[in-house]
Amino acid sequence: MLSSFAAARPTRLSRLVILSVLLSASVSPVPTVTHAAAGTTASWAWPVPVPHPIERPFIAPESAYGAGHRGIDISSTDEAVVTAPADGVVYFAGVVVDRPVLSIAHADGLVSSYEPVESDLAQGTTVRRGDNVGHLLPGHCSSICLHFGVRLYGQYVSPLNYLGGIPPSVLLPTRSLPLPP
Repeated sequence: MLSSFAAARPTRLSRLVILSVLLSASVSPVPTVTHAAAGTTASWAWPVPVPHPIERPFIAPESAYGAGHRGIDISSTDEAVVTAPADGVVYFAGVVVDRPVLSIAHADGLVSSYEPVESDLAQGTTVRRGDNVGHLLPGHCSSICLHFGVRLYGQYVSPLNYLGGIPPSVLLPTRSLPLPP
């Protein structure tokens, strides 16, 4: 027959293993995610000079072809200089329907788009954060504004994820909270 110490030994061993795993996980380096949509802090610069009043917010479409507003409209001034919010390569520069559009491909599957922006840059041109990439023209809003859109691996996401306009979500437990009256 086993002593009480021997019978308890697997439990103590299990606790020791669990404790070791937890301690090693807490001191091990953890890879960081490199884009803001996954919860890191914003790292992009605003593409137009301050102030940055948002005339129309991002409204996610219910489906790929559904209605929505796939960017933000930032009020600005006529002929305002538009700058690259992050390092990248010009992906597209040309006219779409009746407006001049500029798109920049960035790291981590991100593409930013700007309209109506007139630019002398050609496809394939490397740009750095803060570089002048064009100037704003009238024609998108009733006042002068820049339509600024961001795609992450082809899906439109809010540009505010990258500009610091959306604080990180905090999920709270629901089971331990008392039910409202």
